[in-house]
Amino acid sequence: MGTDAAQAVIDELDQLLDQERKAVLAGDLETIARILALKETLIDRVNAIPPQGPRDLRGLTEKLSRNQALLTAAMEGIRAVADRMADLRRVRQTLETYDRTGRRNRQQTPTHGTIERRA
Repeated sequence: MGTDAAQAVIDELDQLLDQERKAVLAGDLETIARILALKETLIDRVNAIPPQGPRDLRGLTEKLSRNQALLTAAMEGIRAVADRMADLRRVRQTLETYDRTGRRNRQQTPTHGTIERRA
């Protein structure tokens, strides 16, 4: 691969990492998923470039690290939301009280209450 072709791959990956960052910040999961396969391909192509002199890949490395941190934070946020939703679902399905001695009593509540109307 010539230096022009190698630089084109590096530039393409650089632009893709900027797109990925924007998608993560926007919460655009579809774009993130679409970018993933292309990003892996471009990283493989960058890794296949033979060392023909000094290449400055620090910018790519920094962007990759930054995006990984953003993706990790986004995943933690999604997990926190899922945990909170599970907690709310559990609260809706059970009633917890404590007796005089401090023991917890858990009562199941109906999952779908109905109201009967009478005329």
